[in-house]
Amino acid sequence: MNTSSQNTSSTETAANTVNTITSYSDYYHNFDMSALLTEIFGEQLDDRLNAYMACCGRHVRDGRGDNIALVHEDTAGNVTRMSFAELDKASAQVAHLLQSYGVQVGDQVATMLPRSPELLTIVLATWRIGAVYQPLFTAFGYDSIQYRIDKANTKVVFTNQENRGKFENLAKQTKMVLVGSKVDAQSWGDDNYADQISTQPQTAHSQKVPPVLLNTDAPFLQMFTSGTVGKAKGVSVPLSALSAFYLYMRYAIDLRADDNYWNMADPGWAYGLYYAITGPLLMGVTTYFNESSFDAANTRDFMVRHKISNLASSPTAFRMMKSSGVFESAHNDNSNDNEAKLSLRCANSAGETLNTEVVSWVETYLNCKVCDQYGQTETGMTCCEHHALDHECPVGSMGMALPGHTLVVLDDDMKVLADGEQGQLAVVVSQSPAFYFRGYSWNEKDAFVDDYYLTGDVVERHSDGSYWFSGRDDDIIITAGYRVGPTDIENTVLEHEAVAESASVGVPDEVRGHMIKSYVVLKDGIEGTEKIAKEIQDLVRRRLSTHAYPREVEFVAALPKTPSGKIQRFLLRSLSAV
Repeated sequence: MNTSSQNTSSTETAANTVNTITSYSDYYHNFDMSALLTEIFGEQLDDRLNAYMACCGRHVRDGRGDNIALVHEDTAGNVTRMSFAELDKASAQVAHLLQSYGVQVGDQVATMLPRSPELLTIVLATWRIGAVYQPLFTAFGYDSIQYRIDKANTKVVFTNQENRGKFENLAKQTKMVLVGSKVDAQSWGDDNYADQISTQPQTAHSQKVPPVLLNTDAPFLQMFTSGTVGKAKGVSVPLSALSAFYLYMRYAIDLRADDNYWNMADPGWAYGLYYAITGPLLMGVTTYFNESSFDAANTRDFMVRHKISNLASSPTAFRMMKSSGVFESAHNDNSNDNEAKLSLRCANSAGETLNTEVVSWVETYLNCKVCDQYGQTETGMTCCEHHALDHECPVGSMGMALPGHTLVVLDDDMKVLADGEQGQLAVVVSQSPAFYFRGYSWNEKDAFVDDYYLTGDVVERHSDGSYWFSGRDDDIIITAGYRVGPTDIENTVLEHEAVAESASVGVPDEVRGHMIKSYVVLKDGIEGTEKIAKEIQDLVRRRLSTHAYPREVEFVAALPKTPSGKIQRFLLRSLSAV
């Protein structure tokens, strides 16, 4: 591993040699899947048949092995850099180890590890032998882990001492490997990662561990939905998803060869695994890992230290950055602190709707444009504001359909609605060559009706082709006959200077059927009062309408969320119904 401070420039591949701004309309309406595959893989189309080859092996083969693949900073501030060649060699050793455990094509290999070089190495090794990588988020508890490894019949789990206790009595069908000390591994009866790797052949020659070529329908990732309602559903991601991941990285995120790219999302979830690991490595571009938990000051300092130019994060993280106040001098030219300067060229947000106040804050204090982008675990990103495609996109919208995808808005009878009417967002499968989802892993739910994949999200399409999020289908509030999406209410509540976070739900009401209730988390040091509650109500009434304001405001210390950070409104509805 390279621990020097010099960051080798990322590769210039066919994927990103030229970064000119293209007309969205031209690219979208003239989308050609064959041309896209050539753009990504050149003449070596077989590279798409193994995710390791697509994301690492081909870069080494084609003379780019010395380019830096990973810059990792641990919780003590120590920085490690790994080139593609080093990842190639390390993944070959782990691949040997997995084969010695009897892991075969299609078997599931999991990690419950922090963002670390070991995690990335294990992911690539799993792909190399045609096995399927399964993420386990480090915040999961016993029940969540058991459900996932039982469903997937997971063969091997790599974890560390901090998380090992969660697997007690769960490891019957799995081989456990501990990343940590020998003593800790022995106390659990596990194999020790470092010991096992030291006995494996040290070779970067791919023929020693030949990558297993599969078909494009073969899975390389085993995901689970975040479970906002009910049990998490299995999502097997096929190799054909690689081209869709590339589309998002290249044209929405606008990832460039010279970017210092940091996706803050945890790779235990889809956005981090798809677009902090797979996407940038597919393009041959360096990805940055920060092992520390989120803290606004640490986030600012990490961006400054590593001269991050392209950032991907979530609305929650941007709101926390904003409320902390630590970024307010980061672009102050009068400041004597030359170390506190940001280098951001662009920013991206996904997970929930990005409200207009945060967009304005990013432009002012991070000094760059932020694009809101929409997707799901099932589909990857499908509707985006595109940094690298020229289109008008009003602030507050989800953006436009990702090229290679045809989107429509449907009513309850599965009829396509006209612009300006709210309905369920759907993908037209036969008209979406980049769309790869074909159903849940264990048929837990049928998400298709005829030629449509139903997202379960309520949106509105405007005449300019932009889409506007209203909420999950089961989050929509019907009050006095009006359908109200919680997102607009929440975004307006967030404009109050005292508010840090908010969530809105419908609660039973004898007169209106449901009335709107807002749960509000205030900024540190501010106490909830009737005066603030009334100000919030007046703000929403004034900004939205008299039927869309929260008739009840409750101040809470925190909002219930999934481990991936999505607000669980169904829990708030249950609480309100008591």
